[in-house]
Amino acid sequence: MSKVFAFVADGLEEVECLAVVDVLRRSGVDTELVSVMGRKDITGAHRIHFQADVLFEEVNTDEADVLFLPGGMPGTSNLKAHEGLSEAICRANKQGRRLAAICAAPSILGEMDLLKGRTATCYPGFEDMLHGASHTLQGVVTDGNITTARGLGYALDLGLELVRLLLGSQHAAGLRAAIQYNQAK
Repeated sequence: MSKVFAFVADGLEEVECLAVVDVLRRSGVDTELVSVMGRKDITGAHRIHFQADVLFEEVNTDEADVLFLPGGMPGTSNLKAHEGLSEAICRANKQGRRLAAICAAPSILGEMDLLKGRTATCYPGFEDMLHGASHTLQGVVTDGNITTARGLGYALDLGLELVRLLLGSQHAAGLRAAIQYNQAK
């Protein structure tokens, strides 16, 4: 079974995170909300309170097939400041495991020089932090083991893309139909 760790911090964009987690869980992917705050209680950028499943210190990040970084500010800054998370991201990338980031969070990968030579997208205003990437206005883009998304409006698309990558196109299409989501193309 596939496993995803969604890293959460105060100030994140709640729906960006929870929509992706919801889509993954609906598809049967084992997905955990992992707090980097040293506590499970999280307050998002829009003062929505929720609880993480586990603390960063309680997980082995090497067990995850995907490390997912939601955006938002100052959530992205809080994720970027966590040294253990940075080490886990670098290790996962070296091992070829999947990384996913949405909104401002692709800037974390860019500033770690993980986007060099890749195509990536992000929330407008963070393009300069995608060091070495070819920026696109696509809503969701996968280049190798890294998937990036522009922002909240593309959260369902990101979730469905991760389902496609982990479980296949048929599974993603079935879930798209089940949630009554018709993406305009």
